[in-house]
Amino acid sequence: MVEEVAQQPSRNQDVEPVRTFWQDLGLPGLFDVHVHFLPENIQKRVYAQFDQAGPKIGREWPIRYRGSHEERVELLRAFGVRRFSALPYAHRPGIATYLNDWARGFAADVPESLWSATFYPEPEAPTYVSELVADGVEVLKVHVQVGEFHLDDPQLDPVWGLLEDAGTPIVVHAGSGPVGNEFTGPDPMRRVLERFRRLVLVVAHLGAPEYAEFLALAERFERVRLDTTMVFTDFFEAEAPYPTDLLPRLADLQDRVLLGSDFPTIPYPYARQLEGLARLGLGEQWLRDVCWNNGVELFGPGG
Repeated sequence: MVEEVAQQPSRNQDVEPVRTFWQDLGLPGLFDVHVHFLPENIQKRVYAQFDQAGPKIGREWPIRYRGSHEERVELLRAFGVRRFSALPYAHRPGIATYLNDWARGFAADVPESLWSATFYPEPEAPTYVSELVADGVEVLKVHVQVGEFHLDDPQLDPVWGLLEDAGTPIVVHAGSGPVGNEFTGPDPMRRVLERFRRLVLVVAHLGAPEYAEFLALAERFERVRLDTTMVFTDFFEAEAPYPTDLLPRLADLQDRVLLGSDFPTIPYPYARQLEGLARLGLGEQWLRDVCWNNGVELFGPGG
């Protein structure tokens, strides 16, 4: 079965190219800001959506890196991913605190993991986000395509204010890929940033497919970052190729582009993300900054 082969990769076959990549750059490892770990019951539902190529997925998407949480953590360690996120994301009201409690425990058990959390436009959000910030949460994630809400929902105003003051980074999936809806696109993010200009937002997937529009937001707002998740891989290029005329501007943002992978929910070996970045020809220092230095600058090197 093709799917079974895709889900059971050879460990050495996948590990060695990743380690060779960062070793050749003289790095201590990789800093991946876009990795997912979820409670097992939620994880199974996410996998099912991808297996069925559901309406929010839109195409066949065989997941390569299934396995237990322990197995996936060990694989990241074998790759040499020294720091990585967990990025739970709330898909409806009333679930954020459940996800956040689980992610708090995951971060306590896995020292390489950034303590990750999420929020949703709901009356309780300012309270639980305030508590998370006070306790030292390191990164938050929102996914407007899945959650089906606008970033500028008025219920989120106090949350954005809290996070702006705290400087806590938020990874935001706001681009219209893989399947857009009325909540995706750059305009709601632009409206939020015009009111909360010091927010540290990390635009997932470089904002695919609205690359130019999200790149412009990063150029306009100095605390906005972009993550590379899945962009420049053959899988993504087939549907949403990155415009070559934007590459000089991406190079100019060298200090604000971060490596992301979407591990484990990718249909190809982890190394393909790295190979795609190398093919851009933006130089070894650009790769060093994207794959390690910028993550350390934003989050710290960890223990």
